[in-house]
Amino acid sequence: MFLPKYPVNPTPPPAHTHTPADPMPVRHSLPPLALDRHTVVALVVGGVVLTALLAAVAVTAISVAIAAVVLRSMLRDHRR
Repeated sequence: MFLPKYPVNPTPPPAHTHTPADPMPVRHSLPPLALDRHTVVALVVGGVVLTALLAAVAVTAISVAIAAVVLRSMLRDHRR
């Protein structure tokens, strides 16, 4: 009564079976990267400089925002 009804003709098997044409090509490894002391120092100094510039921009943005709020409140009090 509650059993599923299956079709009389099941679907035929696929006509084409997939076969890989060529195996995966061999990947060559990258040449070794020579990291000497000067390169590491340059990367660290560059990171420090970029971080300092980002901090300076953030401090400037915060100070400009505070100055804008102060000026706005001063002008609002002046108009009254």
